[in-house]
Amino acid sequence: MDLNELENFKEKTYIAELESKLLRLELENKDLSRENTQLKKENEILKRELDKLRIPPLILGTVIDKISDRKVVVKSSTGPNFLVNVSQFVNPDDIVPGTRICLNQQTLAVVDVLPKEKDYRALAMEVDEKPDVTFEDIGGLKEQIQEVKEVVELPLKKPELFEKVGIDPPKGILLYGPPGTGKTLLAKAVAHETNAAFIKVVGSELVKKFIGEGAKLVRDVFKLAKEKAPCIVFIDEIDAVASKRTESLTGGDREVQRTLMQLLAEMDGFDARGDVKVIAATNRLDILDPAILRPGRFDRIIDIPAPDEKGRLEILKIHTERMNLKDMDLSDVAKLTEGCVGADLKAICTEAGMFAIREERDYVTMQDFERAIEKVTGKTGKINMTTPHLSVMYG
Repeated sequence: MDLNELENFKEKTYIAELESKLLRLELENKDLSRENTQLKKENEILKRELDKLRIPPLILGTVIDKISDRKVVVKSSTGPNFLVNVSQFVNPDDIVPGTRICLNQQTLAVVDVLPKEKDYRALAMEVDEKPDVTFEDIGGLKEQIQEVKEVVELPLKKPELFEKVGIDPPKGILLYGPPGTGKTLLAKAVAHETNAAFIKVVGSELVKKFIGEGAKLVRDVFKLAKEKAPCIVFIDEIDAVASKRTESLTGGDREVQRTLMQLLAEMDGFDARGDVKVIAATNRLDILDPAILRPGRFDRIIDIPAPDEKGRLEILKIHTERMNLKDMDLSDVAKLTEGCVGADLKAICTEAGMFAIREERDYVTMQDFERAIEKVTGKTGKINMTTPHLSVMYG
């Protein structure tokens, strides 16, 4: 290679290096440009957020009267009433008396419309997932199940039948009886069988500390139920809020009575409840206020008694359906468990299974059930096999 060729080679190599460096710098420049654009966007977003934070807070108010599409009388949260203008950004059709609105601090103009007020506690009472209890899971209550279906299921599923006959469907059911007989279980089965929304309230939740708070919660529960209609409101342990009114002058009793009066008004007031059914449960029918027991509020008052021998056998069959039983007859267990309610029978079945597990057996015998009955009820029962008829002897 002569000197000229060497010079040409060096020059080409140098040019190639410069072109490569230029290409690399151009790529870096594009990356930096993209990053710069992204940072500018983030800067704009942060500026807008900062501007929002600098905006003074809005005043809450309620529309009292509508003068025209762009003029309304409002009551502000600060106290006095004002005649104010409605912003062009607000749809005048959304503004009616009672609407909650936002007011500008300086001009008091209506700048936004708020949704209807709802108590978060009322929203928390709605049962989103249906219970997995069906009417087939309830034993010994065939007549009661039929009555519940007539009052709750039929009006929701076949309203046309009531229209043809020309009667209004019953509005509510009160279930009463000893603890553990299946009152709450019936309500769960209703929630499962119908396609209605289900709101569960415990009576003690409606008793609040401050004046008017319990009544407001009752109002919000029924308002939510109307919005979710068809809907079932289940009030468990209703005696906590619906006991007989007395002449007591204590503040707590007066507040409970205010809550009860609001409940009476919601159950049978001027406003129609529509497709809202009320089911309530109590162990103490004798202490309930007569006003809540009258037809129109509770059209059906259903006794849920302790099961008889046939009912106990049905309940035992349900709870032992998946149990591995050996050399035993459930009718003998039904005879031994006189006076037991459904909750007791479920506990007896569970305890009998536990006795088998403790002895590392995969089956349950009659002896396991006898020991379970003694543990749960405190009674000892023996089947007397020497007489022609089985008899129950309690020790």
